[in-house]
Amino acid sequence: MSGGLLELRQLRKNFGGVVATNDVSLRFEPGTLSAIIGPNGAGKTTLFHLITGKLPVSGGEVLLDGSAITGLDRTEIVRRGIGRAFQVANLFPSFVVRDALAAALMAHAGRTASLARSFPPRDVAERADEVMELCGLAHLAGTESRHLSHGDQKLLDIALALALDPKVLLLDEPTAGMGPDERWRMIERVHGLWLARGLTLVFIEHDMDIVFKISQSVRVLRYGAVLAEGTPDEIRRNPAVIEAYLGEEHAL
Repeated sequence: MSGGLLELRQLRKNFGGVVATNDVSLRFEPGTLSAIIGPNGAGKTTLFHLITGKLPVSGGEVLLDGSAITGLDRTEIVRRGIGRAFQVANLFPSFVVRDALAAALMAHAGRTASLARSFPPRDVAERADEVMELCGLAHLAGTESRHLSHGDQKLLDIALALALDPKVLLLDEPTAGMGPDERWRMIERVHGLWLARGLTLVFIEHDMDIVFKISQSVRVLRYGAVLAEGTPDEIRRNPAVIEAYLGEEHAL
């Protein structure tokens, strides 16, 4: 499935008297690779929660290919084409990778009754194998999810999201908790998946070397609002971003 157009229009989220997301308006063009950065507490993960329906919005709207998805339940938002990595290994810790992925696929499709019969059905097994190959997990098909390395558990999370054929894929810190070498292997895999699938991919990341190397565009949040947006070079030169977040070490 090719990438979709994701639009946020004056999106707002209040927690009592605290404004966590402050009239955010952003547009992510189909098939683009974008990063969202900002200080801790800037509202980055909250923004993902609003897009995916994990949190109800206080105002504004989210649109996918011009159709509003605000207020839909989370399952319907996924069916419309918004994908986000999930903690698959936590959901199916004793399942081997192929079966964990197959079980998640069947649950998403409402085919849980089949779990008591033949598992997994041929079509689901074929889809699981296809996605494992794409994500570099085929050699771990028979490994229990709980025994995967941290990086491979992250890849399994991404594999599930990809298996559901999203138009837009959201990744919240895909390299978190990894060492330098493992971070770069992960981001190279993510970049390869984006190229292979033509997705609209939006990721949150704190490693600025990664952000500036692979992103086509960067959005900067601060205090729940958009501080700046532009190309990596534009963001690195932006005085407000340098002062608020990057510091001189990442400025050109």
